[in-house]
Amino acid sequence: MNIMTETRAVVDPITLQVIRGSFETIAEEMGHVLYRMSFSSIIRESQDLGAGLFDTDYNTLCESESTPMHIGSIPGYLRGIEETLEDGEWFEGDVVVHNHPYHGASHTPDLAIVVPVFYEGRLVGFAGNTAHHVDIGAATPGLIIDVPDVFAEGMLLAGVKLYRKGESNTTMWNFIRNNSRAAQQLVSDIEAQVASARLGAKRFVELIEKYGEDIVFGAADQLMAYSERMTRQRISEIPDGEYEAEGWLDDDGRNRDQRLKVKVTVRVTGDEVEVDLTGSADQTPTAYNVPFEGSTKVAAYAAFRKLLLDTATSDMRVPSNEGSFRPIKVTAPLGSIFNPRFPASAEARFTQCNRMIDLVIRALAPVMPDRVIAGSSASISFAAYSGVRPSGDYWVFLEVNEGAYGGRPRSDGPDSIDNLMANTRNNPLEDLAMHIPMICDRYELRDDMPPGAGEFRGGIGVVKSQRVLTPAFITHESERHTEAPWGIFGGQEGAGGKCLIYNADMPGDVREMHSKFSGLEVKAGDVMSYYSPNGGGFGNPLKRPELKVLEDVLDGFCSVEHARDAYGVVIDLERETVDMGATNALREQMRSAG
Repeated sequence: MNIMTETRAVVDPITLQVIRGSFETIAEEMGHVLYRMSFSSIIRESQDLGAGLFDTDYNTLCESESTPMHIGSIPGYLRGIEETLEDGEWFEGDVVVHNHPYHGASHTPDLAIVVPVFYEGRLVGFAGNTAHHVDIGAATPGLIIDVPDVFAEGMLLAGVKLYRKGESNTTMWNFIRNNSRAAQQLVSDIEAQVASARLGAKRFVELIEKYGEDIVFGAADQLMAYSERMTRQRISEIPDGEYEAEGWLDDDGRNRDQRLKVKVTVRVTGDEVEVDLTGSADQTPTAYNVPFEGSTKVAAYAAFRKLLLDTATSDMRVPSNEGSFRPIKVTAPLGSIFNPRFPASAEARFTQCNRMIDLVIRALAPVMPDRVIAGSSASISFAAYSGVRPSGDYWVFLEVNEGAYGGRPRSDGPDSIDNLMANTRNNPLEDLAMHIPMICDRYELRDDMPPGAGEFRGGIGVVKSQRVLTPAFITHESERHTEAPWGIFGGQEGAGGKCLIYNADMPGDVREMHSKFSGLEVKAGDVMSYYSPNGGGFGNPLKRPELKVLEDVLDGFCSVEHARDAYGVVIDLERETVDMGATNALREQMRSAG
């Protein structure tokens, strides 16, 4: 056990809580400025971003409540910037941009903007943010999957100063502007990041001026120690031991006949835990790899914050800072899918992280039955639509589609919602039609397959059909077409995802697509219809109240036949009632049959 106890000052409880509130407010204000000033919908609407303050040892002091993939990632960027920083040192007025996945970045489209914080002429910390950008000049517009190496991912920016001592680096700005298909959006969004980071630095200095450097950093140390102490306390409640789970990813986006293994071993020793990914697949020849520092480790941190420090199930709120990361060790062999060797590409890394978290939950289910959930969609549908306008300019649109959670110990899995590592919002359809030549033909709960049956059923995924109005290109990153979300404690598995391409004028001519594909050329009127996985069930379906099963049938979530076969509930659809006599007899028969 190694909780940080050395502090600059012992801060009284009231002042400590005031400073804690100030840290959190600053991070949230940074996030608000970033998404409200941005132009691209992936930041402005989906809020695929993170922001916060950091000390000179790169400890996270606070971060905005944004997408979990950004929580805990910026310290990796800061360490990478230290390795690559232009001029080799920080000056007041500097602004650095960084996205190199082999120097700490989460993946290349997530650009970080970092501003140093100076107080009385001394460097005392950093304000920084990350955001996912529409296009950074990669091999295919918006997203990439089937490319040979990291150099095909677009612009690699390592420790580059956009401003040096307050002076704009116009050469660098011009380089960025001339190497993106969506140049104006990219530049405008970076400018929003700069404004956000500068505001964070300003607020940090104002906080120090108000309370004094010793008090502010003393409070920061105490808050990190508190988060660490609470995390260790929760870990110590898990019985010591090794817990394993494994699953399979569909393919790497090129080699369609080769599924990729994900193996998770969770080792609990006292108040510390290790997530060991040894046994997972070797790195792939495509972009379907995961940067270790910026993504693999961050996914493990997120997994245990969900399991141990969920605000809905905890009696007290634990600050999101460096302390909650310290008791967690992450291991992945170099050369594996979760720790690739340079120069392997590693842009399409999200679904692997989601499956890792899904398997951490599955591994710990036997010893944490009241905290885990059944299998979630544990994927992501990240689609890039693009085309060329008559003017010759590109239009590019990035979309994150919803999935579904698995059933929970006390309630059904939530329907049609980002899950596990994702926390992005959907794009208003009106916004889509106003800015790009696309129309949404269908957007609703999935109705072709039922969710996993259980005492608490799995969540229902989304079906979304997007029609392009001009010739276009589509790249799609998704997962879980071949392995459905798992059921638990007697619950049944959910349903795998699928993706269809057809033309609106010829809906019978349907192509079923792989879960991921790159640069597919489509014509005007073509539709991509995505069905996200349905969650697995939690608990014995025969324990589900009959009226809840009836409600699901009446709502169209499952059929009369599924109600009978999975739940043992006999429904009179004409009268909209349950035949209790027939139901009791059938359920008794099913229990006896085992």
